[in-house]
Amino acid sequence: MSVDLAIRNGLVIDGTGGEPLRADIGVKGDRIVAVGAVPEAASEIDATGKVVAPGFIDIHSHSDFTLLVDPRAASAVHQGVTLEVVGNCGFGCFPLLDKELAPKAIYGHSADVPLTWTTAAGYFERLEDAAPAINVASLAPNGQIRLSVVGLADRPAQDHELTRMRYLLDEALEQGAWGYSTGLEYAAERGADEDELVSMCEVCGGRHAIYATHTRRRDEGADEAVAEALRTAERSGVRLQVSHLVPRNGIDSARRCLELVEGAARSGMDVAFDMHTRLYGTTFLLTALPPWALEHPARLREILGSEKHRRAIREYESILSAGGDWGRIVLLDNAVWPDYARRDVASIAAERGQEPLDAVCDLLLGAADDPGQLMVIIHAYTEEQQREAFAHPLCVPGSDATTMAPIGPLAGKVFHGAYTWAAWYLRFCVQQEKVLSLPEAIHRLTLQPAERIGIRDRGVLRSGAHADLVVFDPLAFKEEGTTFDPSRLATGMETVIVNGAVTLSGGELTGARNGKVLRRV
Repeated sequence: MSVDLAIRNGLVIDGTGGEPLRADIGVKGDRIVAVGAVPEAASEIDATGKVVAPGFIDIHSHSDFTLLVDPRAASAVHQGVTLEVVGNCGFGCFPLLDKELAPKAIYGHSADVPLTWTTAAGYFERLEDAAPAINVASLAPNGQIRLSVVGLADRPAQDHELTRMRYLLDEALEQGAWGYSTGLEYAAERGADEDELVSMCEVCGGRHAIYATHTRRRDEGADEAVAEALRTAERSGVRLQVSHLVPRNGIDSARRCLELVEGAARSGMDVAFDMHTRLYGTTFLLTALPPWALEHPARLREILGSEKHRRAIREYESILSAGGDWGRIVLLDNAVWPDYARRDVASIAAERGQEPLDAVCDLLLGAADDPGQLMVIIHAYTEEQQREAFAHPLCVPGSDATTMAPIGPLAGKVFHGAYTWAAWYLRFCVQQEKVLSLPEAIHRLTLQPAERIGIRDRGVLRSGAHADLVVFDPLAFKEEGTTFDPSRLATGMETVIVNGAVTLSGGELTGARNGKVLRRV
């Protein structure tokens, strides 16, 4: 049997969590056709001293739009990522029935790529036209569904609206979405009550698709928010994935959340969770505002400048103001307020002689024409929390970020975790904390997320599987990005193969863009 590509002399870690073995790998077209003895090939890679493994899978990505802006996915490919699951936290690129409101639930949105599609099918076709370097699967985002039907009204959907929302979800699943996601801390979705979520999840559960939820509270009350997610799954019969489970209010709360998920799994519920790989979350400063303040973008400047409206804003508890500690909210680099970049909101407010929310309103007022350019990090976690989460057998890592590239149309854009998450995970879990063996950690990056989403023949290195492969030295593979210099490519990843095409060679992009848009059928 002839093969197109042979990878020789490597230590094969196949994604199952089993023991490594010495074997050659043969690839023909977009499939692995041999593991073991491989005949002479048209092209060969010498993997002596390296690990050969399935390509890494990012179960929790927000690259829906950045893959359209720059489909090279450089930040991901340099970390061995060959598949991303987008549409998380209720954010995503379909359905788009209100094009004015839609950008509020799209990370990385810019006018460079016009929103010319409406449905999941339209988005998938547009993404295929972009020819991404990696494979992409998408969940159906609740934020866009609610924006399309309810707008930013801070209330549960009415009966006729819920009927429409259920139709839009079912349509997206029919067109290839792999499940349904919510982001219940965010303005577009805070009004959704448990009964509404159960009704939506029944649509998802009826197709045996997965429900991924960014829960309603991730500070005080986080355990009750996880309990709500578990009740929703139990009542609707849906498979549940709790997004970035660990809350922001300490180890005791984190352990209570873990115990709730463990108990549900022991009782027979199909439930698991993921966690991102940094000690903070990243979001828009705009999330400090209540839904009504965001409903009409053209009025934002007027609202922010009105003392009457500011009084109402001070009464609103947001993802940023919860707990009242503005010292943990840090403004990132930006062109509008460069002197305040890398400083926390509490110190900015003190310098200005203001209450924190008044300072936030002024910062947003200065960027009112494009408020999405002001992003913040929320200091939230400890390494102890991460160590316990990542050691748990139900946990897989995710970037919770967008694909990026330090040069090209995304140059100068920042999303923490984009350049670092997979390299950090292997270093932290295997080398630093030693909570996982290398085969166990690679299992969490490959076959475990593939099986969680329901994707077959990926995430595993065996004959017949898709040829998504990585070759690297685990001791040399490391993250280079830092908190305030995040846009630095990871180093040490030697070769990345996507659907049989060598996409990274010798640590450099080849220009190949052989990713596929994966539709659930």
